[in-house]
Amino acid sequence: MKQITLLQPQKIVFGTGCIQTLVEDYKKLGYQRLFVLTAPPILPLIEPTLAALKAAGTNIEVFDQIMAEPTLNDFNAIVEKARQFDADSVVGIGGGSVLDVAKLVAAFVHSDQQAADCFGIGFIKAKGLWFACLPTTAGTGSEVSPNAILLDERDHLKKGIVSPYLIADAAYVDPKLTWTVPAKVTADTGMDALTHCIEAYTNKFAHPTVDIYALKGIQLIAANLETAVKDGKNQEAREALALGSLYGGLCLGPVNTAAVHALSYPLGGEFHIPHGLSNAILLPSVMKFNAEACPKRYAEVAAALLSSTSGSSGDTNDIRLAQQGVDFIYRLAEAVGIPKKLTDLGIPQSAVDGMAKAAMEVQRLLKNNPREVTEQDAKDIYNSLY
Repeated sequence: MKQITLLQPQKIVFGTGCIQTLVEDYKKLGYQRLFVLTAPPILPLIEPTLAALKAAGTNIEVFDQIMAEPTLNDFNAIVEKARQFDADSVVGIGGGSVLDVAKLVAAFVHSDQQAADCFGIGFIKAKGLWFACLPTTAGTGSEVSPNAILLDERDHLKKGIVSPYLIADAAYVDPKLTWTVPAKVTADTGMDALTHCIEAYTNKFAHPTVDIYALKGIQLIAANLETAVKDGKNQEAREALALGSLYGGLCLGPVNTAAVHALSYPLGGEFHIPHGLSNAILLPSVMKFNAEACPKRYAEVAAALLSSTSGSSGDTNDIRLAQQGVDFIYRLAEAVGIPKKLTDLGIPQSAVDGMAKAAMEVQRLLKNNPREVTEQDAKDIYNSLY
């Protein structure tokens, strides 16, 4: 069996209401100046937590103006605020963009490196400040991954910084923080989490230690996403999605994603389409493209997807079963309101050549794909969505 390295937060806490555990843990650490990154809709949910930390003597600075697709320039301005505050610890409470920025602030606030010089894998030289992540969507899995994404406005492309130093010291996954997430965001982020699990399981570098997370994540998300979209207060569905997202995040470090994510980056970079939505609209087309390269794996994905329905298939032919998995994703995407065509997102077909060229730059993910993706293949996948 091939070697694999699993890097995870030292502490992962999961459960409805577990945000209170953050307060108790933080008070024991001895830090005094906490830089909190969040977003305006989250502030009312975390006021009691911030009040409890302040009552314990913590000096807190809150930054809540992170854009949905933060740029390199946005990050540079934010990290400067953390320096001015003289932060000794960082907490991110929000969606993937908030968590990614929090991770990078902790890494660069007292570093002589620049984020712009660290795109890629393994370029951060040292651990930064203590930091914790609390996701409010389910989701990117960023709370347990070594990845952070920024939009590099120099070439209009979303880029990743990947480092073991971007793994949180602690992650608190409180499904209650997701109860107020709007239906559209629930759909987009849920499809993102599902994509993480599917791409990890069908990845060229898939591994049994990660497969168990990926398959269980697929089952949980497939069985509960539509319910959570239609009834955001359904506690059971929200907990299942949060757990499925966590499992997807645990796949990202050791295995990571592949062509769906690589092809989605130009959609976000040039047209500012939300990351989860970009993945969602591309997922079934890429699954169909990849299935011939590893039909058994895609058949097993299909079995996991179909296990959540009364329509579970008894088909033993891998190719046919893999196609049933693709069909399931099409049905799920439609049920939760994902558009079918790139024109529905305002992306003209004249942009295809440029997007394909940009996608080919994301080799850190394309190298993971079970089937080689050429620039023409990328064009064909994009064109199939018109």
